[in-house]
Amino acid sequence: MEHGLNLAVVVAIASGLVLWSVVAERLERWNVTAPIVFVAAGLLLANGPTGVVDVRLGGPGIAELAEITLAVVLFGDAARVSLADVRHDLGLPSRLLFIGLPLTMLLGTLAARLLFPSLSWWVCAVIGAAVAPTDAALGAAIVNDERVPARIRRVLNVESGLNDGIVTPFVKFFIVAAVIGTSLETESEGGALAELAIGVAGGAAIGALGGWLMSRARAAGIGAKSYRKVGVTALAILSYAALVEIGGNGFVAAFVAGLAYGAVTTDERDESLEFTHQSAELMSMIVWFFFGAVMVPTLQDASWQEVLFAVGALTVVRMVPVAVALLEVVQDVGCLLVRPTDPPAVAAVVRETLRDADTVCRLKDGSFALILEDTPELGAVRAMERVRCALVGRFSSSTMWAGVACYPAHAFSTEEVLTQGRLALLAAEEWNQDRIEIATAG
Repeated sequence: MEHGLNLAVVVAIASGLVLWSVVAERLERWNVTAPIVFVAAGLLLANGPTGVVDVRLGGPGIAELAEITLAVVLFGDAARVSLADVRHDLGLPSRLLFIGLPLTMLLGTLAARLLFPSLSWWVCAVIGAAVAPTDAALGAAIVNDERVPARIRRVLNVESGLNDGIVTPFVKFFIVAAVIGTSLETESEGGALAELAIGVAGGAAIGALGGWLMSRARAAGIGAKSYRKVGVTALAILSYAALVEIGGNGFVAAFVAGLAYGAVTTDERDESLEFTHQSAELMSMIVWFFFGAVMVPTLQDASWQEVLFAVGALTVVRMVPVAVALLEVVQDVGCLLVRPTDPPAVAAVVRETLRDADTVCRLKDGSFALILEDTPELGAVRAMERVRCALVGRFSSSTMWAGVACYPAHAFSTEEVLTQGRLALLAAEEWNQDRIEIATAG
């Protein structure tokens, strides 16, 4: 029987999925992730002497599958973001998007000009802008890894979801400039900005309305729990496809729709997203297989300059601007000392009082060290006062002393900041009442 579908490719991908399900946990312990495995599988099974399947670049449906996959990944990741937590962390995504991203485009442009001197500055700008955004699908392993601090995962999630939409107007503007030289037309730039605005508005409307309808249906007892999971995945695809159809930016729409869905969904949000995440993982693995399959034909004629630029774009071109964008981020350390009869209960009270992004640890001498990220000195003092009030409410006879030290006002290393915090704590202990002392400038 003849089929229009390439069954050899289906067999290869399905076999890979089955094998991955068997060994995934062990390989992931060694940091061997699904993208690595499926790129390698596509590379081996579609090329050279081990090639047993025929995959051609530009084959039917491959580009569309990749685009829908990214849309589902963006929606699912965004839906898990707490907007309340994002408001606390707004400074970091803003720095990454409005300082780090433009610097990345600039550095990418300079690198392209250095390695490809025959290209015009406008063409180099197109290259630099095109490689600047991070890939949400590749970053999924980090966003889902609970060993990474929740705040960092949240910031990366927001940044990777929005950078494509921000870069798109620049890419289109640079393309126009490259084609027509210095006689720039603003219609393309304006069109890209319109796409961005339509994507944001349409994505927010679809995500909010879809989430509200599903929550109401669940509360009224007319919506099936199992089909709700399928409906959420369909909502992700709808937000992308519908906005592309009416001239909006589909990827931004998918991400904003996920944010809106998560914001309006008050019941079983995480459970409703299970199928969406599973679908995204499945489609991502298929896309990575195709990427590996077409990689050799695409790269076999690459020059050393192109390889060097690719490596640089993944490392220095991205890492240096991010480091520059975060140079002035302040990290404060407050040291809190209490001696109650129930240290675990105290730790629980402190943990409940602070943000998810903050860190609490108990030291050997019985004191607690609190790390308050991206918090000014006055904010650290206010946080200590909230902790004091919470402890007094739980342990009415307790006295709390706290020392506050911050980077870089009092010290420039973790050890020095902790030492300064301890000194401030000792000064606070000299009082016979609750006291918060601030370290002296070093």
